[in-house]
Amino acid sequence: MLFLSSDWKWTGPSEPMLLLQAALRERGHRVDLACAEAPGGAGGGLAREARARGLGPHLALERGRGIRPLRDRRDARLLAEWIARESIEVVHTWHSRDHGLALAARARCAAELAVVRSLPAAKLPSLAAPWNRWLFGPGCDGLVCVGQKNAERLQAVRGARPLASTRGVVDAERFSNAERFGGAANAFRSGSPRIGIVARVQAHRRFDLLVDAFALLAAREQRVKLVVIGRGTRMRELLEVPVRRRGLEARVEFMGYRREDYREVLARLDVSTLLVPGSDGSCRAVLEAAAAGIPCVVTRREPLPEIVLDRATGLVVEEDPEALAAAWSRLLNDGALRRRLGEAARERVRSACSPARHALEIEALQLAAVDSRRAR
Repeated sequence: MLFLSSDWKWTGPSEPMLLLQAALRERGHRVDLACAEAPGGAGGGLAREARARGLGPHLALERGRGIRPLRDRRDARLLAEWIARESIEVVHTWHSRDHGLALAARARCAAELAVVRSLPAAKLPSLAAPWNRWLFGPGCDGLVCVGQKNAERLQAVRGARPLASTRGVVDAERFSNAERFGGAANAFRSGSPRIGIVARVQAHRRFDLLVDAFALLAAREQRVKLVVIGRGTRMRELLEVPVRRRGLEARVEFMGYRREDYREVLARLDVSTLLVPGSDGSCRAVLEAAAAGIPCVVTRREPLPEIVLDRATGLVVEEDPEALAAAWSRLLNDGALRRRLGEAARERVRSACSPARHALEIEALQLAAVDSRRAR
């Protein structure tokens, strides 16, 4: 099979894709990767990370967005040649450009090729648009989405065509038993309970709610800290200025984007939180915190309540500062509850979100897509 991604960046859906690729290889499948290289001077990216893990890429695409047949003729030709030469049966795509390239390549090589599409975002494209109804209906042989509710919405355009939902995938062992990593991150001050958020700093992700709720909590809990792990072009406007206006500079740790020491930084949190999903609808940051035994407080934004089970693996609250602050306070002040929810979250992730289980689910969907294609 061939995994196809035209996004060169190391974004939210990238690591789950590589975890899946590695797990499918362990099951005996040959899985190639076609993706775009990072532009000169951009540093990392998907291709670089794939190489570091021994996962390719095997074919280089041009960088681009959207479906543009004239622009993408070269890539479609290269893909068609690769598919024919390597006897590829399944092309698994993650973005609209990938999807269009796979369809164009199939038309060129006249292969009995199954095209599978993953929709990794929490929010579905508009299914009222005829183009989307075709693309996610007859336009793909298999479709993977995040969350059961999204699967129910997509059923209207899928009909009898193969459809699967996923809870996400995380390498739980990488984050479990976090104490063994050793050495606290230097940026932390010791002796303070810590609430943390791992997210790109964007306006739609409700950092205004985060600051409002923390201001309430900080007034009641004199030692608590807020740890922000992430970056964004609007960091100053959305976080730094509001924090300074409320006089909370000494109570908020701006950690930026972490890579080499991310596990260590994450392991020092007592409670995690996420308010609005980002580009990865499976909310990998929540899964990683759960794998480290850290309970999470989330809002009712879908699919968060499917990922964090209220009062079973974490707490689910309304988008209200007082409700959010109260949930944080409850977990910080009840060690037994915090440990119970954290352990339950860890066990759920280990069983439901492992790469091995995810590979089994996607393998079944891909095989059904191949059968569906051949039956036409």
